[in-house]
Amino acid sequence: MTDKLTVALLFGGRSSEHSISCATAGGVLAAIDRDRYTVIPVGITRDGAFVLEDDDPEKFALTASALPEVTDNGTRVLWPDSAGNRELSIVDASGRRSLGTVDLVFPILHGPYGEDGTVQGMLELVDLPFVGSGVLASALGMDKHYTKTVLQHASLAVAPWRTITADDWAEAPGMAYAALEELGLPAFVKPARAGSSVGVSRVSSPDQLAEAMAVALAEDDKVLIEVGLVGRELEVAVLQGRPGEPTHASVAGEVVVTGRDFYDFAAKYLDAAGIDLVCPAVLPADDLAEMQRIAVRAFEAIDADGLARVDFFLTEQGWVINEINTMPGFTPISMFPSCWLASGYTYPQLIDELIEVALARSARRRRPEAVAATAE
Repeated sequence: MTDKLTVALLFGGRSSEHSISCATAGGVLAAIDRDRYTVIPVGITRDGAFVLEDDDPEKFALTASALPEVTDNGTRVLWPDSAGNRELSIVDASGRRSLGTVDLVFPILHGPYGEDGTVQGMLELVDLPFVGSGVLASALGMDKHYTKTVLQHASLAVAPWRTITADDWAEAPGMAYAALEELGLPAFVKPARAGSSVGVSRVSSPDQLAEAMAVALAEDDKVLIEVGLVGRELEVAVLQGRPGEPTHASVAGEVVVTGRDFYDFAAKYLDAAGIDLVCPAVLPADDLAEMQRIAVRAFEAIDADGLARVDFFLTEQGWVINEINTMPGFTPISMFPSCWLASGYTYPQLIDELIEVALARSARRRRPEAVAATAE
């Protein structure tokens, strides 16, 4: 293959999940097919500067002793200045030069200022195709309150919750204690707009609520108090079909808690003890089919594109959706790639599929000139 596609890999960012995004970038850089793609690694520093990063997977390895980081190296990546231009440029001490035209952006950003529709809006403004959901689904998927609201409206079961804002907590903290009493113990307190279990606490008595609220409010000014459900924790990965093909879901993975309170940040990304990840999970065929069906319904309910991971509890009453993640992690121990590997994809094939789906979706979008021509 002589004509390669140029992919801008966008990672890092301003959120507390900066290092997880960098680790995901390391995984993609190591796996992407270099015979098919030219890769431009674009990092976003914690201050929001776009810099040209090293094309080095090892630089972004995730370890407990050294979390990967995008640092300001003095370069600045400039995005296209209009929808008719797909050229990236770089400015550094030697001046300005072109990085060439970009066919697609792969925004592997987690958390606010990246996974929440902000970057997606920027890319849509300059008409750059990109992997993953657009503005609406990204914003919905990032906000657990509105995700639950939309899924409930679609008649999908979610864990009962109450939402408390920073102002509520400051002016009427009794609201939070009343919610805790209503929902029952144990409960989980979590930021509405954060991921990777950042800022999440398990509350087993009312005297733990104040500290849990402080931890969550450090990440977001809107907090969920959520029922602590009893059941198996299972996850499934979703891939959108190409035009004319259905969206489909992977086999299930299971989070087996053996020695921790819950599936926290250390267990997810630093391979801490007390959690076993089983993929594929042991499930009867009918249960797996139902889980996959609900996952696709949830994906479509928020108008998602490209990919997602849907997290469930399997309780005595049936399936309950915990949350939907529109840009799940791709680190070597992350559940999203693990589920697809167990479903028959290789890592490079999974990346190929995401890129092809994104390009096909972009090609089908109606351009303003096409709309004008039709109107005439």
